[in-house]
Amino acid sequence: MNISRPFSTPVPADTPQITQTVSRSSAPLLLRLLTLLAVGGLLVSAYFALVYAGTDQLQGNVQRIFYFHVASFSGGAVAFLVTVIAGIVYLRTRRIAWDRLALAGVEVGLALSLITLVTGMVWARPIWNTWWTWDPRLTSAAIMVLVYAAYLMLRGALENPDKRRTLASVYGILAFSTVIFTFIIIRIRPDTIHPAVIGNSPQNAEGGFAMTDSMKAALGVASLVWCCFITPALIWWRVRLERMVETVDELRAQI
Repeated sequence: MNISRPFSTPVPADTPQITQTVSRSSAPLLLRLLTLLAVGGLLVSAYFALVYAGTDQLQGNVQRIFYFHVASFSGGAVAFLVTVIAGIVYLRTRRIAWDRLALAGVEVGLALSLITLVTGMVWARPIWNTWWTWDPRLTSAAIMVLVYAAYLMLRGALENPDKRRTLASVYGILAFSTVIFTFIIIRIRPDTIHPAVIGNSPQNAEGGFAMTDSMKAALGVASLVWCCFITPALIWWRVRLERMVETVDELRAQI
């Protein structure tokens, strides 16, 4: 005897095609390996920062935040640089894949920049006795974040795909000037209180510390991991997600 199933969903005729599309969305081996390297590298860098590196005599364990603070900023700068390169290539080739990569670079760069701001605030509270001060370096970093947040707003405000991709590419290229300015401002503004981890700190800097060999090793490992493994892995995953969203939109349009 047949028992009806009134709440069952009918299977569309093009189910094999959709199934093939989903099956092709599995992560490639290289991406999985890169993700494993990113996770493993994060654990290794955490060991170097929290265990291997010596404790600063003045700041104590609070100084260890700087390894994550500097490394996340470096990774964010790499992500924003990817946006610049992808934007230039898109303007020359008009291939959507490059626009997709540029978008991923901005989103990952923004996430890492927010980590930079948060870790900086956590460090500043016991060292500067405040969560935030309108120091030139901090202000420039905040402006950088706002500029790239405006990039996402620009993309969301334009309905024409070609116009959106073109203007976003130009904007992403020009926005990188804020990254450069944030990096060099502590070297051109003597009144900043933000210390320079690499090189000489400004005269008014507060919270500087002498880098020992173990500290340099910890900072080098952290920067390498964030720039070469974590950032590329996050960008790759974001590109894949954007491609899946576009595929879903195309399938919906066919229904």
